[in-house]
Amino acid sequence: MAQHFDNVDEYIASFPAEVQGALQEIRRRCHEAVPESGETISYGIPSITLNGKYVVYFAGWAHHISVYPVPAGDEAFEAAIAPYRAARGTLKFPLGKPVPYELIEKTAALLAAGRHGSQPPSDTHDGGR
Repeated sequence: MAQHFDNVDEYIASFPAEVQGALQEIRRRCHEAVPESGETISYGIPSITLNGKYVVYFAGWAHHISVYPVPAGDEAFEAAIAPYRAARGTLKFPLGKPVPYELIEKTAALLAAGRHGSQPPSDTHDGGR
């Protein structure tokens, strides 16, 4: 039976410590990419929201972390996500390998821009973190 979570903190706390760290960093990066965002549990997983509407979902699984949906992007973005694309609307990041947080942040920014019908900010996230 699937677990029910009342909030994102409960969801993240249900994972082993090393996965919790990755989920917390994805959460932080998504909030950074989507100013004035909120969060909720939707479909049993965390969702970053803007003005009460979902922008991006993320979820922990037994062997990977997923981010949904996948936005359209330029050729460079498409090339960057290609190794992680698991399905048309899913990016999978294997556990035990470095998580490309900057790419997830860019994904969230593109999704938020799509919600507003505007262009995302230029790529200021150069991985210098």
